[in-house]
Amino acid sequence: MINVTKTFLPPQEEYNAILKRAWDTGWITNRGVLVKELEKKLIEYLDVPNIIAMTNGTLPIQIAIKALGLTGEIITTPFSYVATTSSIVWEGCTPVFVDIHPDYLTIDETKIEAAITSQTSAILATHVFGNPCAVEEIEAIAYKHNLKVIYDAAHCFGVSYKGKSIFEYGDVSTSSFHATKIFHTGEGGALFCKPEYFDSMYFHHNFGHNGPGEFSAVGINAKMSELQAAMGLAVLPYLNKIIDGRQTVISRYRTAFDGLNIKSIKIREGSKWNYSYYPIILKSETELLELVKALLNENINTRRYFYPSLNTLKYVARSEMQISEQISNSILCLPVYMDLSETEQLKIIEIVNKRVS
Repeated sequence: MINVTKTFLPPQEEYNAILKRAWDTGWITNRGVLVKELEKKLIEYLDVPNIIAMTNGTLPIQIAIKALGLTGEIITTPFSYVATTSSIVWEGCTPVFVDIHPDYLTIDETKIEAAITSQTSAILATHVFGNPCAVEEIEAIAYKHNLKVIYDAAHCFGVSYKGKSIFEYGDVSTSSFHATKIFHTGEGGALFCKPEYFDSMYFHHNFGHNGPGEFSAVGINAKMSELQAAMGLAVLPYLNKIIDGRQTVISRYRTAFDGLNIKSIKIREGSKWNYSYYPIILKSETELLELVKALLNENINTRRYFYPSLNTLKYVARSEMQISEQISNSILCLPVYMDLSETEQLKIIEIVNKRVS
């Protein structure tokens, strides 16, 4: 079976050697030495001022909404993973959807101001497949209307925009370190924020603790464990190799599909991309379903990602998002991972070429 993605697993002996340090101390949670070491190394690797490692990639979004004191309406994208919208609803706010750009697939910044009301408190936008939003325009709008900006940067490890880590944009940026991501801790995530928000974000992720017996604010338990951090420390030395391998795979797809009636994502100028996914946009849902079936018949898994368009979820007020709905119905992510062999990939390409007119 060729899967749409494959978790990179470092040599087991390297992971075990790091994990043994936690075993030797008996300290496997509550921000032990491995979590602190991972945070320090990630700050250096990403060239960011701060980071809070967490146990998954959804809690950072929820904590950001809570810690920033957001209420009322939050403007967001309908084209993202469900956690972006569900976090807004979970924290008692109302998602207000703005349609996406048909090429970049990120929220259409030219439509944001029309959606702002007296109840709007923030903009929560997603850098889709690691492709940066129009961050300068979004933050100018936010400044004009006194709104907070949160970026769901789940796919963005290693991405930069105009020479600066994508995690440095916005009031808060969040990331996922799930096993399917380029950098992973098995399950995990992180929050990055402006320095003035760091203490509040930190307290919120650790029960509100401000010292052993003092609580500065309400909080939850979002801490990363030593077991997760050990995986991250074992994976990190291989990051450049992982990204290079994925670039090779995506370059091969691009060459093979040049001239074919297939559209893919347009990467925003000024971006250093991380080759996190390779989505193709087909003519129709019918063509997509036929291709999915043909690939599955050859034991090749793909993923309809992102599907469905989030404005169609049962627990949100229905609104029409023409571009997002169209893209969601016709987009398919093809297999991309470092050790996808050329032979395997050529098999995928052959089937796509036969099925797409």
